[in-house]
Amino acid sequence: MDNFGVMWIYVYLALPYNPYHRFTEVGMMDSPNDFLIGDKYWDFMGGENTFPELLKTFDEVGKDFKDQLNKKFKQIAKEKLDSY
Repeated sequence: MDNFGVMWIYVYLALPYNPYHRFTEVGMMDSPNDFLIGDKYWDFMGGENTFPELLKTFDEVGKDFKDQLNKKFKQIAKEKLDSY
């Protein structure tokens, strides 16, 4: 809320992750006024430096569960291939 008791609402198109930033190439939307991508989105949602902390957490969890994830991915791929 501001000093007058008015609550501001912001509306964005938000993409949690998009390494290619395709909307900027099209020129249809104005970053960061119309949409947020990656670090701008996560820092808006969680405050400054949220995105690097999130990536660090994903990396740590990924390392801890790497073997389990690889096993599951292989199982899913085999099931999909066997279904054809």
